[in-house]
Amino acid sequence: EERLRALADLVALAVANANSRRRLVALATTDPLTGLANHRTFHDRLGAEAARSARGGTPLGLVLIDLDHFKRVNDTHGHQAGDDVLREVARRLRGRSRREDVVARVGGEELAWLLPGAGVAEALEAAERLRGDIRGADFPGVGRVTASMGVAEHADDGPAGLLRRADLALYRAKAGGRDACVAGDGVTEVTAAPSA
Repeated sequence: EERLRALADLVALAVANANSRRRLVALATTDPLTGLANHRTFHDRLGAEAARSARGGTPLGLVLIDLDHFKRVNDTHGHQAGDDVLREVARRLRGRSRREDVVARVGGEELAWLLPGAGVAEALEAAERLRGDIRGADFPGVGRVTASMGVAEHADDGPAGLLRRADLALYRAKAGGRDACVAGDGVTEVTAAPSA
């Protein structure tokens, strides 16, 4: 009977340790506000997915998402309302993503969506659907919110180049009036214009 009790105690300790480890891993890899991957996890996965894309010759799309005039949301409605908006946008992003995708919060109101196997056209379509979801939502206590998105596809310039090109496309979306998706390679660009 004592041996059984000792064994049960060891099993309970092992289960508790495993649960603690899972919680620590989640804390280290997840953004606590949105539940999305955090900045570090995103960059780790970006490097791994870019290497996989280069080895296999498969496409890899990246969408950078920035909520338009988000400072105004916080200043007008308060930070709790801003947090609620971020959580809801993250929920919508998770709803649009596939199992193999990586969705992350990489800055204050900046999100990233890595789409393995998706070329620039497919990533732009996905981004446009998400933009429509955000634009069409009525955020409680805030009203309408829009987002600008920059889209790029992995090329010979590695993960840093992919990130840089998506960031440039995002900049063009914002400079062009916001509430838009822009995809490009730095030379050519495709814009999904705001819907009426």
